[in-house]
Amino acid sequence: MRVTVLVNPAARSGAHTDDAARVADRLRANGADTTIARGGSAAESSALIRAAVEEGADALVVAGGDGTVRLAVQELAGTEVPLGIIPAGTGNGFAEALGLEGHGGEEVADLVAAGTTRVVDLARVTNTDGSTTHYASVLASGFDSRVNDRANAMRWPRGASKYTLAILVEFLTLRGIPFEVDLTLADGSVERIDGELVMATIGNTSTYGDGIRICPDADPADGLLDVTLVRPAGRLRLLRLMPRAYKGTHTTSPEVTTRRVTSVRLASPGVTAYADGDPIGVLPLTIEVAPRALTVFAPTP
Repeated sequence: MRVTVLVNPAARSGAHTDDAARVADRLRANGADTTIARGGSAAESSALIRAAVEEGADALVVAGGDGTVRLAVQELAGTEVPLGIIPAGTGNGFAEALGLEGHGGEEVADLVAAGTTRVVDLARVTNTDGSTTHYASVLASGFDSRVNDRANAMRWPRGASKYTLAILVEFLTLRGIPFEVDLTLADGSVERIDGELVMATIGNTSTYGDGIRICPDADPADGLLDVTLVRPAGRLRLLRLMPRAYKGTHTTSPEVTTRRVTSVRLASPGVTAYADGDPIGVLPLTIEVAPRALTVFAPTP
């Protein structure tokens, strides 16, 4: 078995190089031919992943958060090369959804050595120029994408808590934004929602940021995406909604609309969407589920 372990030192919170070394040592002890690759940038990491696949790697393991996972997803989507994840980033929503929260290098190595895999969905995003990309966890647009802008620019605090601070700061200028949302629902029917929204979020998994359960019922293996739309309300009312979002109980609020879809088109002037914590494109964008597009090393759900 040939395994490449990717460390991405450019990840915002820093990838865990020690965990990667423990994975490699454990895999070698189990007879796997294991190589550690270090990407100095996102582009270099992507090139290393692509080269590993082209050279016949039987598995890829990445050490990092959702952003690092998204780099791997671009190269592994639709292939039979399974992905192992050492959750070591600012946001680890995809790893959490797979039951990997708290897993260190040795535990991930044991999953790889045992061949413990499952097949999950991804989301595929199409830009107006026809180009496509994939993401694994959550796409954010509107208020939450502005939170990402602010959090990414903050040097302090480090770690996930900066998202909480960025949310509080962005509340000071919170306002509705005109959106056009075209939904293809799970039963094949079509629905349009046209009007002002605070945010529009499309989840393949449930959480983003520092553990906000924005799409609490999302399941990365059900062949559907979960949509959460939040309409404008008073700042105080929306501020009170935030603690509920961490628990996933916000969806019963009258300001919140949820849908389960196979695809959705989002349009809003000048809004940049983020996916897996990184900017993915300016609206309009079309997002559709890519069923069973990725094999991952993960505990049996």
